[in-house]
Amino acid sequence: MDMNSFSPMMPTSPLSMINQIKFEDEPDLKDLFITVDEPESHVTTIETFITYRIITKTSRGEFDSSEFEVRRRYQDFLWLKGKLEEAHPTLIIPPLPEKFMVKGMVERFNDDFIETRRKALHKFLNRIADHPTLTFNEDFKIFLTAQAWELSSHKKQGPGLLSRMGQTVRAVASSMRGVKNRPEEFMEMNNFIELFSQKINLIDKISQRIYKEEREYFDELKEYGPIHILWSASEEDLVDILKDVASCIDRCCKATEKRMSGLAEALLPVVHEYVLYSEMLMGVMRRRDQIQAELDSKVEALTYKKADADLLPEEIGKLEDKVECANNALKADWERWKQNMQNDIKLAFTDMAEENIHYYEQCLATWESFLTSQTNLHLEEASEDKP
Repeated sequence: MDMNSFSPMMPTSPLSMINQIKFEDEPDLKDLFITVDEPESHVTTIETFITYRIITKTSRGEFDSSEFEVRRRYQDFLWLKGKLEEAHPTLIIPPLPEKFMVKGMVERFNDDFIETRRKALHKFLNRIADHPTLTFNEDFKIFLTAQAWELSSHKKQGPGLLSRMGQTVRAVASSMRGVKNRPEEFMEMNNFIELFSQKINLIDKISQRIYKEEREYFDELKEYGPIHILWSASEEDLVDILKDVASCIDRCCKATEKRMSGLAEALLPVVHEYVLYSEMLMGVMRRRDQIQAELDSKVEALTYKKADADLLPEEIGKLEDKVECANNALKADWERWKQNMQNDIKLAFTDMAEENIHYYEQCLATWESFLTSQTNLHLEEASEDKP
């Protein structure tokens, strides 16, 4: 395990832990660039899956080279996310896209699904790279640089099945006991997360419904152009007018399609990512509470002398260190995450508002131009009819 990372299984002094977690007001110059591209389908006798090319360019001295190229499948990303949560249980790990389905898409291996997932995986890795602590995680470095067989070998070096089961049982037991005295600041944090989850899920549903209605409107609108062209063939006196109307409808269709593309690429992914973030935040709070619950149970055991009184003080001291480290890590990451969230959502809605204004101005200009041309035409005809 990376000695610079925090693990609930490895108690560390609070001072040394705080020194390892640095959240600078002004980030250093970017020295790690990651690109996820070129999805490739693989078919075996057992399964079908997609791998993605990951290109990493860096100037960091701890890397053996300045550029790496590897291929990873979704399960590898899941492994990385699990290792980050294990090493940093109270840091806010970026979310991964859902395994089987993205809203509005059914077929797992169609082009739209694969491209949507590629973009989400690209964002996942770059958010880790931009994080002041996660970016230096050893498993993250191995994920970016190791060949497939090396990564497979590294995965096998983790704790065995029985060890993982033991950790899970202890975590469940702690969660069942609950936390008796959660600090006020974490109560406020938990209330914020619950409210944020409700609101962002509602925004996600409304955004999806708007996109669906916009798609239905577009599908209907694009039929009117050809209808007016056909109509003009049977109306000699209205040929030019009907063709101009068809041209205006066609331009409005193109503007609508562009607006839909902006909605699908700029707003929907951002909102849905923060829906997934809200679920991640709840997991972070549970892990923090589990660490504190473990401390509470030891203190209670010492109070009522339910266990060896000679060993408990030492264990309690280590657990107090763990709780303090976990709390400090979460508090520092919380402010960073909130600032990023506010910036991301504000930018997404601002861009969408500007796109909508441009769309309505474009459609308005199209029809005003048509009306102006028709008005001028009628005035010319009227002047010609005068004696």
